[in-house]
Amino acid sequence: MSISILETFDNPNPKRDYTIHIRIPEFTCLCPKTGQPDFATLLLDYVPDKLCIELKSLKNYIGAYRDKGTFHEAVTNNILDDLVQISTPRFMRLKSQFNVRGGIYTDIVVEFIAPNWNPSKLIHLP
Repeated sequence: MSISILETFDNPNPKRDYTIHIRIPEFTCLCPKTGQPDFATLLLDYVPDKLCIELKSLKNYIGAYRDKGTFHEAVTNNILDDLVQISTPRFMRLKSQFNVRGGIYTDIVVEFIAPNWNPSKLIHLP
């Protein structure tokens, strides 16, 4: 898919680690074996560094997969790679939850961690 569709903007708080959670409930692509549509919910979590992903461009980028034949594993990894390339986050995780096909649900989880990033210590509240 062409990443030229994707746009970014300057992170308004680059000194702070914070998580952006994006839920995309209407992802579709085509099964490369049968040509039948596959439906999924994409869950994107990322800690931005200098750039954030602009949502309308993300919507257009995701929509471009509608007529593309691709395996679940491949499309999940491709999307993560493209998003990391354009936004260079501190951390990014993409989970694709594909609807049932032939009695089988498929969830794919892929991650990127910037080599120089030290995450904030997790605080457990009572």
